Amino acid sequence: MSVRRTAIHPAELNKPRISDRGRHTRYVRSMPKAIWNDEIIAESDDTVVVEGVTYFPRGSLREEVLRPSDTHTVCPWKGKASYYTLESGDHVTADAVWFYPEPKPDAKAVRDRVAFWKDVKVVA
Repeated sequence: MSVRRTAIHPAELNKPRISDRGRHTRYVRSMPKAIWNDEIIAESDDTVVVEGVTYFPRGSLREEVLRPSDTHTVCPWKGKASYYTLESGDHVTADAVWFYPEPKPDAKAVRDRVAFWKDVKVVA
């Protein structure tokens, strides 16, 4: 019987963990990808999962597919969300990317990060 072991890079051992005061938040060590229109639009090994939603670093998102949106929503504990529309060729998905420009203190884990929905598929 073989034993499967997972190697962790020594730098990861001291990586700070966050609790967000009881919110379900965790760092992900795999290389998640956001796929839209059969294209990888974001990929990072530095994602955060909050309430089951994967947030990617803003810098991992491909700029050329983003279009500003005037849409805003409010989350009671994260704050005001802003959106981007995805566009590539003839394919457009309105408000498929959201982010919190100024998250509330309890939502510090999502600062400078983006999340996806609609027809964007996130895979690890």
